[in-house]
Amino acid sequence: MRCAAVLATLAIIGLGAGRARAEDVALTFDDLPQLALTGDLDYARAINDRLLAGLRRHRLPATGFVVGSKLEGPDRAARAALLEAWLKAGQTLGNHTYDHASLNRTPLADYIADVQKDDDILRPLMAVYRQKPSWFRHPYLETGETMEVKQGFEAWLGAHGYRVAPVTLENADWMFAYPYDEAVQKGDAAEVRRIRQEYIDYTAKCVVWYREAALELLGRRPALVFLLHDSRINADSIDDLADILRRNGLNAVSLDRAMSDPAYAIPDDRPNFGGDEWLSRWAEQLHKSLPWSSFPPAPADIVEAEKRLDTDP
Repeated sequence: MRCAAVLATLAIIGLGAGRARAEDVALTFDDLPQLALTGDLDYARAINDRLLAGLRRHRLPATGFVVGSKLEGPDRAARAALLEAWLKAGQTLGNHTYDHASLNRTPLADYIADVQKDDDILRPLMAVYRQKPSWFRHPYLETGETMEVKQGFEAWLGAHGYRVAPVTLENADWMFAYPYDEAVQKGDAAEVRRIRQEYIDYTAKCVVWYREAALELLGRRPALVFLLHDSRINADSIDDLADILRRNGLNAVSLDRAMSDPAYAIPDDRPNFGGDEWLSRWAEQLHKSLPWSSFPPAPADIVEAEKRLDTDP
């Protein structure tokens, strides 16, 4: 049976081998309405205004994944308006749980309740723009430590019109976010420039690595799903990010279109303990390996600064 499953998976991959379309990438931004060192509303508004303006300038479609608890407080309406700004800009929103909970560490019933609480925010907001939430992204990419939990939650998702948004390209942007915020808030222009350049250089290396790893794994270049965050460093770097995509021949498309690539039909039918991205999951399914020895390490100064600044338990 296992051999038959692998052969079926290889057949799925082969469906796209002869396609001549451009290599697609879907941009996804987690932790709306902001991932920031400060909870200041004006700072969150600046992030979203700059990011959405950059996406519009470069005609980049995107999906923003919402953490509902970030709306809490006396300025809730103003923070909800940041989400509406995404919809006004022609972008779409997805569900990222209400409390950024981990499915690996939360009882299934509690996790579903948390996702439903986020849905209760998204559904009426998106209905005004004739949309409905249809994409879910697991916090930490943790999809369940047992098949019972994983399948139970995915059954709930399917019954409520959701699909899982996987990740096949990432650049550890979350690691740069807080050090960059600290430099911005200190008014240290030299440090802002230094961290942003370090981020752009690192992103360029990561994009090359993931494209080549996907080609080596599948024998062709699949559409990719890029995990980013709604942060000041991405808002300030959007022109450079767009340039990196262009230089790598990547065509930004909707998440719906990227997910039509046959590679995303490869079964994700195993529990996952470490929150792996989907190239790693596919490699396990296909009994192959990825060239991790050549993966670019994150800059040591950024790793240390992020550890110092991230005080969440």
